Amino acid sequence: MRGSSLPELPEVETVRRGLEPVLVGGRIARVEQRRSDLRFPFPEHFAERLENKTVSSLGRRAKYLLARLSSGEALVMHLGMSGRFTITLPHQGKPRQIGEYTYDTGADPAHDHVVFTMEDGTTITYNDPRRFGCMLLIPEEDLDNHPLFAGLGVEPLGNELTADYLAAKARGRKADIKAFLMDQRIVAGLGNIYVCEALYRAGISPKRSANCLANASGKPMPRAERLVSAIRSVLQDAIDAGGSTLRDYRQADGTIGAFQHTFSVYGREGEPCLTPGCRGIVQRIVQGGRSTFYCSKCQR
Repeated sequence: MRGSSLPELPEVETVRRGLEPVLVGGRIARVEQRRSDLRFPFPEHFAERLENKTVSSLGRRAKYLLARLSSGEALVMHLGMSGRFTITLPHQGKPRQIGEYTYDTGADPAHDHVVFTMEDGTTITYNDPRRFGCMLLIPEEDLDNHPLFAGLGVEPLGNELTADYLAAKARGRKADIKAFLMDQRIVAGLGNIYVCEALYRAGISPKRSANCLANASGKPMPRAERLVSAIRSVLQDAIDAGGSTLRDYRQADGTIGAFQHTFSVYGREGEPCLTPGCRGIVQRIVQGGRSTFYCSKCQR
């Protein structure tokens, strides 16, 4: 894949779904912490606070994984740029990595920084060569007010993302619509890849101001309805395919179906637009220091 390899929401959701069957309902028997920090220092008594605790649920907020524990705390995990998990089931010698990533940096066991051993003997190993990930322990009742989460906007796959919501947030906003959508205070978890793809599906130019989503009275314009639908569909398609910064995702029938092979615009600079009947060429511009890909004929 060309472009950023930073995991976005669908990749984090893919990891969550891979971890859920081995974590939820299980008791953490042992935690091996092999260094004092990742991006941030580990919490004090990290291993002791996790051992002998049962994982009641494994959720996701934006790009964070949240494992709720029987102690009343939540283990908050972020993959950073290069973090990944591997699972080794009891009596199974070969570990299973959740997804095959486009960046090939996870084979060296020297970067195995945390190993969780479950009561049934399953081991879950966190490998992170660049150490931009993090693991924190936060009381569950404090999650919503914690600095990591207090300012986050709505979840793009949740019921709170509506055309009315986007229009209300966009009214009078002169920033370009791509920067607006990538503002985590408005929509949580959207990144560069999926904003480009959603704007293409909605037929909206990334050069437009965000206020194009609302009329003078703040009511949603038709393009706001199209954009909500496009955001949902592109994220769901990516989750179904196992994400984009994960590669060689194998379907149940053994075929390979990674979402980056179906990009409409992202990474396709100079190639023909895929919209039937369109003679446009995918262009690349830079907005906010990030590459934006779009078709100037389809996206107005």
